[in-house]
Amino acid sequence: MLQNGYICVTKNLDKQFYIDMDNFFERKDLRYAMIGSGSWATALAKLLLNHQERISWYVRDDEMMDQLKQTGHNPYYLQAVQFESSKIDFSSDINEVIDSADVLLFTIPSAYFMNEAIKIKRSLEDKFIITAIKGMVPVDNITIAEYFNINHFVPYGRIAVISGPCHAEEVAMERLSYLTLSSKYIEVARSLCDVFTCSYIKTVPGTDIYGVEYAAVLKNIYAVAAGVCHALSYGDNFMAVLITNSFHEMRDFLHATHPDSNRKTSKSAYLGDLLVTCYSQFSRNRTFGSMIGKGYSVHSAQVEMNMVAEGYYGTKCIYEINKKYNVDMPIAEAMYKILYEHKYPAYIIKQLTEQLQ
Repeated sequence: MLQNGYICVTKNLDKQFYIDMDNFFERKDLRYAMIGSGSWATALAKLLLNHQERISWYVRDDEMMDQLKQTGHNPYYLQAVQFESSKIDFSSDINEVIDSADVLLFTIPSAYFMNEAIKIKRSLEDKFIITAIKGMVPVDNITIAEYFNINHFVPYGRIAVISGPCHAEEVAMERLSYLTLSSKYIEVARSLCDVFTCSYIKTVPGTDIYGVEYAAVLKNIYAVAAGVCHALSYGDNFMAVLITNSFHEMRDFLHATHPDSNRKTSKSAYLGDLLVTCYSQFSRNRTFGSMIGKGYSVHSAQVEMNMVAEGYYGTKCIYEINKKYNVDMPIAEAMYKILYEHKYPAYIIKQLTEQLQ
């Protein structure tokens, strides 16, 4: 709700926060910070520096940070991306980085998110949080936005979500890509779009924080399924059926858990992200699933990839959440049986083929 040119946001304890839409994201002194140092963090840092004179960057690994400072390259991820290190304030102290910035962009893989989040000792009440994490907080089975709202009292009006369809590798190559920026308030989403738009990035504003966060979790599960089926020599005809049914599961889950009459799941943040994650050569979740289908154990696949496949962790979270809602999700359930009950993939997928339409 706009009041006198401001958006009024109510949080726990009835405290009021106001974001001045005329100048908050236009402030010359507004500072952005990247929290995380993987491939997605590297790609988004590249985009931020298209418009920002300086950013702060939390890099937990001192060796990686030294390499970034000295060479302007991330030594482990997207090494082709070149940074002007003089424009970046690096630190391995997460609280130092938080103190230095107004807008915090979190890109830590969900499996390691709590390892870093528990280090946060600063108040986040005056910060704007952007989450680009395509996963959930394990055990608690809550999204990253929910975590910051519940544990750090950040109102949803000060939280935004970045979603795809967008692979970090293609951002690094400056291939045309689309990002969806979702916020509770469309005015905020539009302002954030300006921060990330460039010649090869088009942005779409949205207000469905819940939907795009859960869609990002679900599409990773279905990409694992696509990889398993590909490894088992199922062809393109079956893959089309698998992904169509995956989309129906996603749509039904979102509607059952958080109905929104304005949500259009046929848009790119939902269907598009599902398609690219299931089909792309850059999809780590599809790669992970393919390894599982070839007979790798979960641990062996994780070690060989040396990257986090969010779909593995998301599978358990969605399975636990769905105990309450009982949405018909045979594909997600099949992945749970394969990944957590260690059932034989060929047998489980053969059973699954009898349930799809």
